[in-house]
Amino acid sequence: MTFNLSEETICAIATPSGIGAISIIRISGKKTFQIIERIFKPRSKKIIFSDLKPFSIIYGHLIFENEIIDEVLVSVFKTPNSYTGENCIEISCHGSIYIQHKILEILIKCGAVLAKPGEFTMRAFFNGKLDLSQAEAVADLISSSSQSAHKVAINQLRGGFSNDIKKLRTELLDFASLIELELDFSEEDVEFADRKKLNILIENIKNEVNKLINSYKLGNVIKTGIPVAIIGKTNVGKSTLLNAIINEDKAIVSEIPGTTRDSIEDTFVINGVIFRFIDTAGLRDSEDEIEQIGISRTYENIKKASIILYVVDIAETTVDEINNNIKDLKNIIADESKKIILVANKIDKLVDVPKGGKQLFEMETVFVSAKRKENIHLLSEVILKAVNLNVGNDETIVTNIRHYEALLNASDSILNIVKGVENGISGDLLSIDIHQTLYYLGEITGQVTVDEILENIFSKFCIGK
Repeated sequence: MTFNLSEETICAIATPSGIGAISIIRISGKKTFQIIERIFKPRSKKIIFSDLKPFSIIYGHLIFENEIIDEVLVSVFKTPNSYTGENCIEISCHGSIYIQHKILEILIKCGAVLAKPGEFTMRAFFNGKLDLSQAEAVADLISSSSQSAHKVAINQLRGGFSNDIKKLRTELLDFASLIELELDFSEEDVEFADRKKLNILIENIKNEVNKLINSYKLGNVIKTGIPVAIIGKTNVGKSTLLNAIINEDKAIVSEIPGTTRDSIEDTFVINGVIFRFIDTAGLRDSEDEIEQIGISRTYENIKKASIILYVVDIAETTVDEINNNIKDLKNIIADESKKIILVANKIDKLVDVPKGGKQLFEMETVFVSAKRKENIHLLSEVILKAVNLNVGNDETIVTNIRHYEALLNASDSILNIVKGVENGISGDLLSIDIHQTLYYLGEITGQVTVDEILENIFSKFCIGK
């Protein structure tokens, strides 16, 4: 299948479906101005759109077959200074579903076609307005639900990631050219590409690629949220705690032990950071087959979590018992990178709240009453302090699995170059490994494209973007 750019003029509703104050309908392509002139009557004088200055906004009526459809604002974007690189119009109309669909129907009757998902951004890519990683950043920006995710997407959209990759490719491409030149003069036994300089260059590129690869763990957390497992014995208030944190009755709460038999998950944003809270089945010995499955999943979620909230009933459990349970838990987890926070729940049942959690339990401890939502704000602060998501404005963070896989492949190719230089292989074989690295780096920005990849990327966009 060949991924060709359509010559047709496309149109789509760019705002979310449903009723709203306004809606925006986009048109892009060669016939854009011709189509809008047929149906738009300015409030003042007649306008020839091709003569207008770019970024003009005109007020008037949309009229078709002598019927006034709506009062609208028409924004004008002229090639090449538009999102798609083509002549574009954005019609701001009232948000009636009938009006939106009627305008689309009229545009199609006048020669436009309905845009496919992501087709506007795809045209921007093919017309050189965005590279592939920037195009993917558009989707990430739209779906960003936290300050951190927004910051990373903005940096990528501005070309931060692209510039890093292009710089690496340019340096490697220059050296590949010298290798190719050597092959042209192979009979004269000359060496244009200094192998020592290649070693230095490859080492620098390897370090940069590894830095980007290592950033994916942080990037994935920023994009999808930090997993927080809420664990503990049955009936200690785990579900009540989840409901208190997200301020919603998400989990069923009951005095009957073992109510939660499967994991319940929800996301919540704390100070611009997404957290994925997972309420798990209570840890206990059970003969119930379904509950056993739930407990097994609890241990799976413990492995996946970055933060673990170990909930105890402070009114029913002794300090020694809690400390022994914590030691057992640490042995089970066997991962010091995981942050464990002791949540001493049900302080509403105590006469006095114990002082000095650190001295009692030798770990981060928060005393709460999930039932009364006491000290939940303190727990949120402790959870937030447990992570470090400080992302600089110009820092490149990889969040896309496709980019991550391409970088891993590039890393493998780089290691082949290093081995090749060490073993003194011929220039033609060295050139193959260099071009393989260039290929994988080019996949990220779209300098090397595969139709199947493009179709997969743009098909996930919403229509109108």
